Amino acid sequence: MGRAFEFRKARKMKRWSAMSKTFTRIGKDISISVKEGGADPETNSRLRQVIQNAKSANMPKENIERAIKKASGADATSYTEMTLEGYAPYGIAIFVDCTTDNNNRTVANVRSYFNKCEGSLGTNGSLEFIFDRKGVFTIDSSQVKMDLEELEMELIDGGLEELEVDEEVISVYCDYTEFSNMQKCLEGLEIEIQNSELQRIPNNTKTISAEQAELVLKLLDKLESDDDVQQVFHNMELTKEILKSMEEK
Repeated sequence: MGRAFEFRKARKMKRWSAMSKTFTRIGKDISISVKEGGADPETNSRLRQVIQNAKSANMPKENIERAIKKASGADATSYTEMTLEGYAPYGIAIFVDCTTDNNNRTVANVRSYFNKCEGSLGTNGSLEFIFDRKGVFTIDSSQVKMDLEELEMELIDGGLEELEVDEEVISVYCDYTEFSNMQKCLEGLEIEIQNSELQRIPNNTKTISAEQAELVLKLLDKLESDDDVQQVFHNMELTKEILKSMEEK
């Protein structure tokens, strides 16, 4: 999981390099969270999660408070979450998570990106068997006051499936149905969560050449640049050649 996660994380940071775009997407998450569970993060675990992510993205406190207030108003924009699935060239499966106030616009835009890059948009549910939905939490290892074995034992009650350590970052994986439980477990241990999100991790990957990957990467870039798109997942094997080509761009 780790290598794919770090690749997605690096792409996300690149994609969200423009602060305004980052904050817009976080604002949508806040809006949906408030609509679902209210404006109090103490009683709304999803809102608490989004606020944590906003802080990690250096979103100013006043921006967060303004977004919560706006989402609580009677004239707040109503957003819906939707997923779109399709195939890029060379049989690469792509899963797109969107948040939108206009479903028709979003579907039309995403379909056009697939068509322009020799891919095709499929029907919902057609790729579910390729991806496992997981909750992923990242924490700073320096703040953990116990050894990894003890931490693993403590997190089992939260639904821990896998624990990965990469330099100073610990990644915690659980099934998506255990997301709230894991969040409460980490908070109960007084461990500050740097970032948390639901991800779709491929249970099998497909290997293509770096040259073939160029068209797939072009499609990913188009998708990730759309304001209605929150996350993009794929099952392309991340070879050294592909990673190198990404670093050069």
